[in-house]
Amino acid sequence: MSTIKDIILNESVADVLTALIPNSSYPRIDRLYVDYKFDVIANGELVSTFQKLYEDGVFATGENGHTIKGPNWREPSFVTSKKYATEE
Repeated sequence: MSTIKDIILNESVADVLTALIPNSSYPRIDRLYVDYKFDVIANGELVSTFQKLYEDGVFATGENGHTIKGPNWREPSFVTSKKYATEE
């Protein structure tokens, strides 16, 4: 199983968005959920969580209209603990 698939399947939507948004677009993350955990799309959880994170200051809009880290952005614990780190 791929690392990204493991993250999508095992972590909260808020944590996945928080970890991936700084380097990835919302449409790309949406496609990952379509591929690996469609119920999050079907029940509206992805879009509502994304909107809530904006409201909470976790995300902001950058100069070019792209989503960037907001003033309340913090790395999710699965990132800081290197839960999905691969050995090289």
